[in-house]
Amino acid sequence: MNSEQLQKFRVLLEDMKSEIVSDVEQTISEMTDHQFNTPDITDRATLESDRSFELRLRGREQQLLDKINQAITRIDSGTYGICEECEEEIGIKRLEARPVATHCIDCKIKQEQRERNIGR
Repeated sequence: MNSEQLQKFRVLLEDMKSEIVSDVEQTISEMTDHQFNTPDITDRATLESDRSFELRLRGREQQLLDKINQAITRIDSGTYGICEECEEEIGIKRLEARPVATHCIDCKIKQEQRERNIGR
């Protein structure tokens, strides 16, 4: 992968990271600004359900943020775009679709098949 492509992915990853951080800050702001002292039990249950969903979503985003940071570290170390399993290049189309990918499509398919077989 050439330096121009690496820079393109770095910008994409940094943009994804900024968006997640912004969403988290907005969630924190909304949760601290709103009064959840609603007298109606149904409204309170709805608010708690929404809050729980939002927190689960932010938890998933935290996992993605960790993967983004690892991808940026791989760019810095010169290993970005290299499959962790077979050490071949990960296709550009795959990285465009999933910039945090650590496996080429063939190795990812094999990994998912192994995981499915373990679950049986």
